Amino acid sequence: MAPRTHNAVTEIDRLILTAWREKLPVYMELPSDIAYLDIEVPQAPLVLAQPPSDPERLRSCVTAIAAHLSAAKSPAVLVDLDADRFGVAADVMGLAEKMRLPVAVISTAKAVIDETFPYYVGIYNGQASAPHVRAAIETSDCLLSIGYRPIEVTTGDFTVSLPADTIQARSHSVDIGGDNYQAVTLQEVIRGVLDTVPHGTHGTSRAVPQRGVTGRGATATGTPAGGSTNLTQAAYWQAIQDYLRSGDVLLLDNGTSYALLGLQLPPDCTFVGSINWGSIGYSVAALLGTLTAAPDRRHLLFLGDGSFQLTAQELSTILRHDHKPVIFLINNGGYTIERGYLGKAEQYNDIATWAYADLPRVLRPDTTARSFVVKTTADLAEALGAPNDTLIFIEAVMDPYDAPAAVMTSSNTGADIDYGPRGPQHRDNAQLRPA
Repeated sequence: MAPRTHNAVTEIDRLILTAWREKLPVYMELPSDIAYLDIEVPQAPLVLAQPPSDPERLRSCVTAIAAHLSAAKSPAVLVDLDADRFGVAADVMGLAEKMRLPVAVISTAKAVIDETFPYYVGIYNGQASAPHVRAAIETSDCLLSIGYRPIEVTTGDFTVSLPADTIQARSHSVDIGGDNYQAVTLQEVIRGVLDTVPHGTHGTSRAVPQRGVTGRGATATGTPAGGSTNLTQAAYWQAIQDYLRSGDVLLLDNGTSYALLGLQLPPDCTFVGSINWGSIGYSVAALLGTLTAAPDRRHLLFLGDGSFQLTAQELSTILRHDHKPVIFLINNGGYTIERGYLGKAEQYNDIATWAYADLPRVLRPDTTARSFVVKTTADLAEALGAPNDTLIFIEAVMDPYDAPAAVMTSSNTGADIDYGPRGPQHRDNAQLRPA
C-alpha cells in the first residue's frame, strides 16, 4: 500500500460513519493521481450503528422527560425532520397515542407523522398556523420538540411562540430547562420515554379537531366550478387532494406549489422539498434522486414554470431511464410568489414562454410519455384519469395573478421584513395581495 494511501480505509470509513450517524453531508476528496490505486480493506463489512448512550445520563434524561410529561395538564409534541432522519417517528406516534398528546410538525417534516393519525393536528408555523395548532403548541405546559430548527420559513417569519421551558430533544443531546444531557441518542431517549410514561387522558379534554385542507398554503374549500371554467388555484389543489394516494413520494418546489403543504396526505407518503433553502429548481433534480432510490413507488412533482426553467434538463435523464413520475407544472407566466413580494407587473418577474408539455418529446423523440396542457377543470380531470404506465407531464395554465391567499400573505409579510415599513412594497399596485 503506497504511503499516500496508508490511512484511506480509516478515513473513508470514518466519514461514512459520521454521515450516517449525524445525517449530514461530509466532504471526501480523492486526488486523481491516487484515486485508482488498490488498497487493503478489511474483510468484515462496515457496521453502521449509533454509539450507545451513556447509561446513567440516559436514565436521568428519560426520567426527567417522563416526569415533566406526566405532571403536565396540556403536554404536546412538535416534530421537525430529524424525527424521520433518526428513525423515531413511529415511537413519537406511540408516545402520543399512549398519552393522548397532540402532535404538530414543522413544514419541513410534512408526512413524517401520518396525517391520518388521530393525534396529528397539522403544521405549526407561528402566526400562519391554523388556530387549533397554535393553541396546542403555544399553550402547552410541557412541549417536547424533536430536532427543532427555527428559520424564517418554518416560523411564520419569526412569529413562533414556543413555551419558555420547551424540552429540546436533538440527535445526541437534550435540553430540559437548565439541564443539558449529552451523549444520549434520540432513538434511545424517545424509546425510553415511551416505555416509562403512564397511559394518559389528556386527549379527553383536548380533543383533536377534524382536519381538512388547512395550514400554510391552504387552498379554498367548496365545490370546483364547472368543467368549462378556466382553471384556478383553488380548483387545481382540490383535484390534487383527491389524486393523492397512500405511499406516494411528493416533491415540492418553491412558489405557488407551496399550496401542497395545506393538503392532507394519505398514510406512508414521503415529502421532499427545499423549504429551508428556497432553492428553486431543486425539485427536478431531487425527483431523479427519489426515482432512483425508490423506483417501485409513485412519484409526484409539483412546481412552477420559473423553478422548472432552472433545471429542466434533468427531465432528459429521467426520460432516458424510463422513469414514470407524474409532473405537475403550473404555467402562470413567471415568478408569481415574487409578485407577492414586489413587482406585481414588472418584467423581472416574467419569464420566457415555453411549450412545456412538448419537452418530453423534444428531449426524447421516441418517448411514450403522455403530455397534457390543461386550461379548465375538465381538462385537468381528463389528465388525472390517464394511466400512469409511463411518464405523465401536466402543464396547468393559470392566471399570473391567481395564487393561494396564504402564499401571498407570506410573500407580503416577507417584503415587510426585508424592506421595512417605508419600503417600495407600499406603493400602489406594487404587490400581488390576497383578494
